[in-house]
Formats: sequence, C-alpha cells, structure tokens
Amino acid sequence: MALTALEQATQRYFATDRNLRMKEATHARYLVPQVDLASWVLHTLDWTDAQTVLDIGAGTGGHYERLMRVMPNLRYYALDLSPQLLRCHPCAAERLAYADALRLPYADASFDVVMANDMLYLLTDLDSCLREVKRVLKPDGRLLAATESVVNLPELQVLLRRAIVLLSRNGAKVDVPVAPVGAFALENGARILRRHFYAVVRHDLPATLHFPDIEPALDYIDSLRGLREHGLPADVDWDDLMLIMRQQISQLCKVLGKLELTVAYGAMIASDGGDFIKDFVARGGRA
Repeated sequence: MALTALEQATQRYFATDRNLRMKEATHARYLVPQVDLASWVLHTLDWTDAQTVLDIGAGTGGHYERLMRVMPNLRYYALDLSPQLLRCHPCAAERLAYADALRLPYADASFDVVMANDMLYLLTDLDSCLREVKRVLKPDGRLLAATESVVNLPELQVLLRRAIVLLSRNGAKVDVPVAPVGAFALENGARILRRHFYAVVRHDLPATLHFPDIEPALDYIDSLRGLREHGLPADVDWDDLMLIMRQQISQLCKVLGKLELTVAYGAMIASDGGDFIKDFVARGGRA
C-alpha cells in the first residue's frame, strides 16, 4: 500500500534525530515560562502505583531518563517505527522494539501505563491504535497522551501564509497548516479517547517561544521542513519560502525586539479505573 503524503513526510522528519534535538534545544532555551515539557507531561500522572510502562513512539527516549529519576524501579519498555531513533534511545536494547503502534507486540493486560506522547496525531488509524493500547493495559491502567493544539504557533501560520501569498500564483486560495495536527489534538483528543475509555482528564500548558534573534528562529522553522513542505503549493519552493520568512522575521525583530510564537500544548490521561477516577466511580456506584 502506498504511503500517504503525511506518512512520507513523517518518515523524512524522523529519518535522523536532528529535528527532535532541535525541537528540544529550542524549547529548553526559548520557552517562556521555562518549563521542561517532558517533565511537565510526566508530572500530570501519579506514578506511585505504576510498575510497568510502555512508551509508544518513544523516539530517542526523551521521557525515559526523567521517568527513571521519578520511578527508578519502573519496568520500562518502548517501541518506535524509526530504527534510527531507537539507536539513540538510552534504555537497554532488550526493552526496545521496532514495531507498529497498530500491532503492539505485547500480551493482553501487560502494562500499568501506556505513554503515547507527541505521536498520535501522526496516525491515520487512531481507533486501531487505541484498541491496541486498551488491550495491553491492565483493567485499571492509564494512557498518558501529550499533543498540541490545532492552533499551535498561530503567529508562524500567519507568516507562512503571507510568504505563500507572495510566492504562489494561487497563494490567496491556499490554506497551509503550521503542523500536521488535526487527527488528534487538544481540541478533539478527549472526545476521541472517550470512545475507548471511561474517563479522560486534560491538562493544558500555555507558553510562548521568545526568539530575541532571527537565526535561532529560522533554524527552528527550517527544522520543521520535513513535516510542512508537502503541504506547500506546487509552485512554492521551500528555500524561497525561507527567504521571505527571513525578511518578515528580521523586520519583526527590528521593530519588536523579538519574535514571539504562542505554544498551545497539553496532556490527557485516559482510564477505565485509574486512581484519578476511582472516587468518582465509587460515588457513581453508590448512587
């Protein structure tokens, strides 16, 4: 079966760990308030009764070492469809699997927690993935899923839109998304999870990227090329687009002293009987 444009773009983006490293470094240096996003996501969940965890789409293991500091005795397993990224993962190789989230290579009721952070929006068959997650979770297990809003980085969308209008013959008629988010985002994620789980809790983390200089902003935007370029009009070249972006951002930094991009990010916890809904379930049962 031929890959979709998004699937091809995803493969290009994750072909090496360069783009993930750029994203992590940008957030670490320019995010306001200064929050470690991976740590923030982990702290939305109570880990005290977790013994086994599966990290789906683990990539280079951005959550692994942070999680081990919180729960050093946790039995951690991870999988990803990118062998290049898995080779950079710090976990022992026997706990890592090159596998598809739609066909998890684990027995039923194996895990207390399944993490699916920053990856569900890339899937074309969310329900199949969530059925697999539900299968490998214990009856009172929990899913932790972090994702962006469909309006993440709106200022960047405006700048890209202006650049495309200048470069494309049909620019005014083209709608270019900043990110391939929509299948699973903050706005619809809870509703999707609710199709498979009894209760869902959502946590939001509003923040801003403050770029005081043009070059780090352009480097960050250029790192998104693998995920964005396939959505451009046929007559717009990415390098030409970046030239227009340079002009726009240079002017903004000259006038305002910085470029600000609004980050809309969050995490959702879903469960049929996890600790955060036990009291609610008990009250409902008594009623």
